Amino acid sequence: MRSFRRGEATRQEAPEHEMDPRAVEEAPYRPTVIDNAVYQDGHRVDNPGSLADAFERLKKTPESLAWIGLYRPKEWELVKLAEEFELHELALEDAIVGSQRPKADRYGDTLFVVLRAARYLDDVEEVAFGEVHVFVGPNFVITVRHAEAPDLHAVRKRMESDPDLLRQGPQAVLYAILDAVVDGYAPVVAGLQKDLEEIEAQVFSGDPSVSRRVYELSGEVIEFQRATAPLVRLIDGFIAGAAKYGVNEELQSYLRDVADHAITVNERVAAFRQMLQDILVINSTLVTQAQNAEMAKMTEASIQQGEEVKKISAWAAILFAPTLVGTIYGMNFDHMPETHWLFGYPFAIVLMGVVCVTLYLVFKRRDWL
Repeated sequence: MRSFRRGEATRQEAPEHEMDPRAVEEAPYRPTVIDNAVYQDGHRVDNPGSLADAFERLKKTPESLAWIGLYRPKEWELVKLAEEFELHELALEDAIVGSQRPKADRYGDTLFVVLRAARYLDDVEEVAFGEVHVFVGPNFVITVRHAEAPDLHAVRKRMESDPDLLRQGPQAVLYAILDAVVDGYAPVVAGLQKDLEEIEAQVFSGDPSVSRRVYELSGEVIEFQRATAPLVRLIDGFIAGAAKYGVNEELQSYLRDVADHAITVNERVAAFRQMLQDILVINSTLVTQAQNAEMAKMTEASIQQGEEVKKISAWAAILFAPTLVGTIYGMNFDHMPETHWLFGYPFAIVLMGVVCVTLYLVFKRRDWL
């Protein structure tokens, strides 16, 4: 029922891609630059036609904020972007290769953040994972998405509708992206909870396909945990360095709220993983009990069959005795003294009766009859 899906590579895959078990969503072609805007005092003031134009606008008005959104850019585009905005080569390499764990690395004045988004697909009951790289500079934010999730267009609309928040600069944009990623986990948690309830019903109904479904769901939960587990420490790091990088108290409060949500998600995911382990144990126990019950039925049937065979064998032996006597005296030999004896016939009858009764008593004592 579940399976992780891989997208087609647009370039030769790096080793990190080949070893990555996560899902990459299939998506129709889109332009690389999704949105390129310059903001001043919390309002959009320009839509540069190219990345170079955005860079030039920032040089002329350093107090402005450039927010550039890219979707699955080509390698040469990222290299050009790095040249314009002086991005560190290690961060650039991570953005090109992709398939990174959630993390935050600072290179001089630029913060490089990797986030893993997730969506629950109801129609196929799967969790689809996405990845976004965020470069946060003194007066720019560059987002590089490798999948459909998260929906950064909604994040941009939210920020543009709240100039007071957007006025706080690149750190506020990073907060909004973090908030969107963490909020996107809630439907995934709900979907996984529903799957677990269905699996519990399958386990106790004796559905033989439940083991495979538990295995597949365990893979998704583990992958989901890899996406969510590093977030709490990552956000705590942002809060700890807030004073150093000029993040005001209001934005710190927002970050603490995101951290609380991330903690809740992590606790739920850890509980899901434990529940799946418990379900596997319960399912194994129920399967063993069913096998034992089946073996007991087979053993009982075998014992019953043995009892019937003993009865048949006993009666066959009893009936064989008179047949043996009758067969002996039915032979056509001339010299058989008993055939001319006056008491020969009664003797043969009594002999057959005595043998039959003796055999009956012997078999009866041994519980064969």
